[in-house]
Amino acid sequence: MKEFTLRLGLMLAMLAVTSCTSMRFEDFFSGYTKQLQQTRRAMLMADVPAALSYLPKQGKGHNAYSLSLLEQARLHFVMANWSESARLFDEVYQEIEHEAAKAKIQISSGFEQAGAVVSNDSAIQYQVPTYEQSMLHSYQALNYLFQDDFQAALVEVRRANLVQEQALKDNQKVIDQAVEKMRVQGIASSSLYQAYGVLHPELVELKNGFQNAYTFYLSGVLYEASGEINDAYIDYKKALEISPDNPFIQQDVLRLAAKLHMKDDLQALTERYGEIDNVKIKQDNGELVVFYEQGMIAAKREAKLSLPVSSRHGDMRFFSVSLPVYQRNADLSPPLALIFDQQSYQASDIVRLQLLAEKTLTEQLPAMASRQILRLLAKERLRRKMKQEGGDIGNILASLYSLASEHADTRSWQTLPQNIQVLRVSLPQGQHQLIFEHSNGRSEVEVKIESGRISLVNMTSFGDFTDVQTKNL
Repeated sequence: MKEFTLRLGLMLAMLAVTSCTSMRFEDFFSGYTKQLQQTRRAMLMADVPAALSYLPKQGKGHNAYSLSLLEQARLHFVMANWSESARLFDEVYQEIEHEAAKAKIQISSGFEQAGAVVSNDSAIQYQVPTYEQSMLHSYQALNYLFQDDFQAALVEVRRANLVQEQALKDNQKVIDQAVEKMRVQGIASSSLYQAYGVLHPELVELKNGFQNAYTFYLSGVLYEASGEINDAYIDYKKALEISPDNPFIQQDVLRLAAKLHMKDDLQALTERYGEIDNVKIKQDNGELVVFYEQGMIAAKREAKLSLPVSSRHGDMRFFSVSLPVYQRNADLSPPLALIFDQQSYQASDIVRLQLLAEKTLTEQLPAMASRQILRLLAKERLRRKMKQEGGDIGNILASLYSLASEHADTRSWQTLPQNIQVLRVSLPQGQHQLIFEHSNGRSEVEVKIESGRISLVNMTSFGDFTDVQTKNL
């Protein structure tokens, strides 16, 4: 018994050291979603400073440090603290670059995986998914725009687009490797997805969890504002490939195809989308571009699933696993509407971040399930050894530890909007009082429209909170 007590003490000490070096003690047993409940509640009540104060502030070296910075940066952005938001986003970017370099030489990855085997996936360094990285750079571009640093904004939209292009090359390979590893362990991917539940039809149609039309469209707007029409046309076309039903992107691609004398492109585009709406294009007009960030992205919660696993001898055994799932929000509120000169214009979705988050999660499932089975087997071996050496007490302690530590990893960037809409309209030059109708009622916004220039409006609405920022490009 003395030897057993010593073993148990050493094991707990090792776990404590492992936890303290990369995660707080409460992270070990309390999910991220639970930790952010106060923040999200304060956001819905329009108390953003309180929401910021409730955020768990992680120190450098914590395995969710980048995620903590993302949450802080987003809330500072909402409060129009552009410089602080930019500083925090830049720190996240540096962390991502550092982790990418570290991954190439496999430093500490084995240590993190070992921590995940004895605890749960929350012990692994948070890897900022591609859709979150693209939003990081998009917000950073807006931070620089509102601080009158146009060139820095262009650098950020290029980074946002590069992230997606790189993901296109790597994504399927990573998924295939995880599925193969799962197959070797005796888990069929079909069984996993069947146990996980039927995917939403919109999710099935989505090609991947990272292609974001918003980032390409924002890039196109900035290129167009700087007079780089060819680059703007390329990125508008990329946005259209991702969001082919968006009427504003359709018109922009048609308009620039005509302006650049892309006859073949224009003919193909016209056959598919119709003629250019020349009514909206006048010589002395300026362009109003509105981005509307609506709602709050859903948080992950934990789901217990029974997963069949085949042994090497062909035997079937069922394992109870804990995996994260998204609790879908209620249906979206009506789209943003602009009322001007007795006419009404309606915004259109350009990205559903909720769908990208859910698609990303489904792509991560094979790797998650594979780690979970390894973890359950390791904990079972530990339980047997402790029972052998410590009898009923060892068995009970090991079982309690296994039960208490086995939680799904619910980390994700939870202060993001649920979706982003775009509205673009040509307006006569001058100072205009615009009326926007949204989920929180009406907002009157004064905007200066300049001939041949683009005026940008960025509107954010969640819960009882609504904020509007304007910038002439």
